[in-house]
Amino acid sequence: MQHILVPIGSTKSAQNTLQYAIDFASEIDAKILVFRAYSAQTKAGTIINIDSIIERETNLYLRTMVNSVDRKNVDVKLIAAKGSVIDSVESIDNELGIDLIIVGAKSNSIKEEIFLGKTAGSLVKKTNLPILTVPDGYKYIAIKNILMAFKSGIVKSKTALKPLKFIVSKFNSDVNLLLVKTPNYTDEDLVLNKDLEQLKSSLSITEQATTFQGVLEHFQKHKPNLLCVFTRKRGFFKKLWEKNTILKEEFNTSVPLLILKGKN
Repeated sequence: MQHILVPIGSTKSAQNTLQYAIDFASEIDAKILVFRAYSAQTKAGTIINIDSIIERETNLYLRTMVNSVDRKNVDVKLIAAKGSVIDSVESIDNELGIDLIIVGAKSNSIKEEIFLGKTAGSLVKKTNLPILTVPDGYKYIAIKNILMAFKSGIVKSKTALKPLKFIVSKFNSDVNLLLVKTPNYTDEDLVLNKDLEQLKSSLSITEQATTFQGVLEHFQKHKPNLLCVFTRKRGFFKKLWEKNTILKEEFNTSVPLLILKGKN
């Protein structure tokens, strides 16, 4: 894992998210790409180059944010990109390669009921990159105990588990698998992929209406410091993240959430 992208918004939690990312990167010897997208609409007849002004202000904001945290000798690169967040992230990935995106789990909205805001939610929805969401105010601790919840042991993507494998190898983490038998499950769903089999420290099986209900049932038992889920073509989390914002009543977690995706 070489490049970690950290999109920076204008929230109070942005500094905490960046510090978490730097702390994490310092443990695994990764580089941080601090990123912010901007846009400008130039009116006809305007002489001033609005783009250059906004780009300069965006870079200043990023430098100010980076200077406000402990960099811990981590290699930090600033990226101010004109255009939409999604298009910019795809361009950065094509040019540099992004191994992980770390975002704050709280949006720019003052509404306390929101878990993921539009930026984080759209990244989950519209990219194939793995994403780690960090709760507001959460301080970095080494990832030693992982709860991974899923409704099927079938893993078709060859890259989906790569970030999890990396974390386990770096931190020697325990991986407690939680297989949630939801309505209409098949016998094939109960057979673990060989890579999941190799990763597991323990396996629990439960029957619930959704994967998230299984998480709620077993969270206190395992007391993880990282929760891990898949997004699939079918399933609770894919349906949940079809929207760009996620309410806390729909999903919430007090620990970082690793969302695995990957191309087939």
